Amino acid sequence: MSILTLRQKIYEVIFGTDTRAGQNFDIVLILAILSSELILVLSSVTHIQEQYSDILFYGEWVFTLLFTVEYLLRLYSSPKPLAYARSFFGVIDLIAILPVYLALMIPGAHYLLIIRLIRVLRIFRVLKLARYLKDSNILLRALLQSQRKILVFFSSVFILVTVFGALIFVIEGPDNGFTSIPQSIYWAIVTITTVGYGDLVPHTFLGKAVASMTMLLGYSILAVPTGIITAELSQEMKAQRELIRCMNCTRGGHESDAKFCKNCGSELPEQL
Repeated sequence: MSILTLRQKIYEVIFGTDTRAGQNFDIVLILAILSSELILVLSSVTHIQEQYSDILFYGEWVFTLLFTVEYLLRLYSSPKPLAYARSFFGVIDLIAILPVYLALMIPGAHYLLIIRLIRVLRIFRVLKLARYLKDSNILLRALLQSQRKILVFFSSVFILVTVFGALIFVIEGPDNGFTSIPQSIYWAIVTITTVGYGDLVPHTFLGKAVASMTMLLGYSILAVPTGIITAELSQEMKAQRELIRCMNCTRGGHESDAKFCKNCGSELPEQL
């Protein structure tokens, strides 16, 4: 077998999803990723780590070495290794193996291996769930279209929590736990988001009045980003429906799962 044929075979198995071998490889890969994540989670439990430390340690290294070999094979078999290395999955594949090697110098770095879970996104390719990817793209476009409005909203909220934080600092002061303006801003953020940890509490009447205003304001603004994203999402879904057109009457506006035209009853083209 020539080197070229070997590279093609490896490429077909590792990158291909239309072949039986490629699908089986991706399924085994996903199971290996989930198994390695299970080892990582169990190693964070103290009594399990103390009892099975050797097994967890060797298991983590076995999976890391396997993923390292897999990454090198991807680089070797890819027609454009640099393009793969710079791609989304290429970067994630590299980051998924680096923490174990970094842990040799930085204790605890191996817990960053949790990022391996992102590699499970390959399940969408393996199972041909293209529609799910299309729906996620619609959501992503809606978020991108909303980014300026959301930026303005968060800027306004930041100004509000800064004002309320400074106000409560002046009213309550260090004697009641508000030792600085940043500490008071933290209280304002916790209050305006209605989390309410209770570690900082105003004691004066005026301070409680400011806290009441902050909480009421928090309830009133929580729905703002939801409304912004919902409006953009509605526009994206409307635009997506317009793309699904009947081949017979050219009428658009069909749902993504529609089988027949709502105008003439003709069968719609299959949606990928």
